[in-house]
Amino acid sequence: MLSGNSSLASAKTLARRGEGEVDSPIIWKYSTQTCIMRQNRLLRGCLIPLAWFAVFFGGLANASIGDRLPEFRQCVQDCESANCGHNGPSISLQHKLLLWNCPSECDYTCQHIVTDQRLARDPPYLEPVVQFHGKWPFYRFLGMQEPASVLFSLMNFLAHDWGMKSIRDNIPARYPLRKYYLAFGYFGLASWVFSMIFHTRDFGVTEKLDYFAAGASVMYGMFYTPIRIFRLDQAETLGASKTGTVLRLWTLLCATAYLCHVSYLAFWRFDYTYNMAANVVVGLIQNVLWTWFSIQRFRKVGRLWAAWPGLIVFWILFAMSLELFDFPPWKGMVDAHALWHLGTVGPTIWWYTFLVKDAKEDLQSQRLKQ
Repeated sequence: MLSGNSSLASAKTLARRGEGEVDSPIIWKYSTQTCIMRQNRLLRGCLIPLAWFAVFFGGLANASIGDRLPEFRQCVQDCESANCGHNGPSISLQHKLLLWNCPSECDYTCQHIVTDQRLARDPPYLEPVVQFHGKWPFYRFLGMQEPASVLFSLMNFLAHDWGMKSIRDNIPARYPLRKYYLAFGYFGLASWVFSMIFHTRDFGVTEKLDYFAAGASVMYGMFYTPIRIFRLDQAETLGASKTGTVLRLWTLLCATAYLCHVSYLAFWRFDYTYNMAANVVVGLIQNVLWTWFSIQRFRKVGRLWAAWPGLIVFWILFAMSLELFDFPPWKGMVDAHALWHLGTVGPTIWWYTFLVKDAKEDLQSQRLKQ
């Protein structure tokens, strides 16, 4: 019962839509009816202008239009007044462990109360479901704010874990690129751990850790991509005297770029647009390199698997494009962002399969040369 985790037992509409009952035995003193009575005085003069505002300026204010609604603010205020005093009802241990408190419980429940009222309005709104605090009103499960994104992040974590095991089992330790591939896996594991944490509970610190870990994974991809494509690890590529120097300089450049990126976001300004642009640019450079490599590799080897990197790139781009079609969560749980996470599971498994095949082909060609 994914919608049955509100500890505000008075949110009857939530329980009805979730086809389950709320998980707290406490009867909160704030009710949906109280919210409706309070809001009716506000709604008479506010709802129609707000609806038109959402239509014409949704692109600018859509990220937080919900928490600007007068009825939502009034709902939260009334809920906190009724429940957040010394004698207020207790919060379940499960929710306390995930740092839910009385104000956040009120905020969560009022999101769904207001959303249900907007969905039930006749005539209907053009956009009845709006975002609150930059997020859609998701149903919790076991205290997790975005259960579908947590699940799909876990699937990506397991995909990396499987891939690393495949590398250990199929690529000998003497292969020089093996350590880079395993490091890629560790960066992937870390990024999806922080993704699970962030989608479980959205705080400023969990958001930053998620973004920084994802950025580290993207930057590491930029680091090892030219090492594989141009074989910067081999002495015959640049000469024995230059190989170590070039690798050290490339490592220093990538590490410095990442540290500057994180420092700017952490200590100067957390700029979402800049962060997205930086990751997209670095990711696109990798994608172009791997697409070029797959064409060259296919011409050389003449086998279909050699073209896999280019196909994987297109799959990744398709998965990323899902973010462009942002929509209210299906069944209150699955939105475009969650589908994006789901869409990266397959190419991750495919990518590790390619790395293993590529390494085996490389080792075989080395044996033939000897």
